[in-house]
Amino acid sequence: MWELISAGGWLMLPIVLSSVVALAIVFERLWALRSSRVAPANLLGQVWRWIKDGQLDATRLKALRADSPLGEILAAGLANTRHGREIMKESIQEAATKVIHELERYLNTLGTIAAITPLLGLLGTVIGMIDVFTAVMVQGTGNTAVLAGGISKALITTAAGLTVAIPALFFHRFFMRRVDELVVAMEQEATKLVEVVQGSRDAEPNGNDVAADPAIRQAAKTAQGN
Repeated sequence: MWELISAGGWLMLPIVLSSVVALAIVFERLWALRSSRVAPANLLGQVWRWIKDGQLDATRLKALRADSPLGEILAAGLANTRHGREIMKESIQEAATKVIHELERYLNTLGTIAAITPLLGLLGTVIGMIDVFTAVMVQGTGNTAVLAGGISKALITTAAGLTVAIPALFFHRFFMRRVDELVVAMEQEATKLVEVVQGSRDAEPNGNDVAADPAIRQAAKTAQGN
């Protein structure tokens, strides 16, 4: 491996560094963008149990906000229920903007790596071919070792750049799609929260087709009036 890096010339250094950064981002985002961490399946049901039992206080709101990105969005809405539907939705949108920014962290860097590493490889190719033609001009075509060295540098840097760029591009697209899916899921949960709290929805916000609990509706009206 070291021989390949040395043969590729100095341009192999930024390519190798880019590969290390890309690998770190991939592992970090795979951990950070888990559905169970971003949008826990039963979180909204738990919130409604707190409301039903009269346990939704400032302490639980703080814990909800720190629990997950979805919890942060729901807590922003719940903290403004008494101000009406529009203020509640605006609070949720503001929190969602911050959450989405956090979900997309490092993805621009990963996309940049996917874009620049092939260019670095191409630059290495150009430099290698310049070395080849310079050797031809100085020594003629008889010294095959010099010619092979320049061609080898060109091929190694190109291969290295593509080797880094292809997985980086794949994971960049993969994570962008994952963020979109998570945003849609959180948007649906937040919409259920607003509709039930403001009295526009009769079904429980847990995904089940059952009638709403009257105690939940009463708690929602109480939260709206406070």
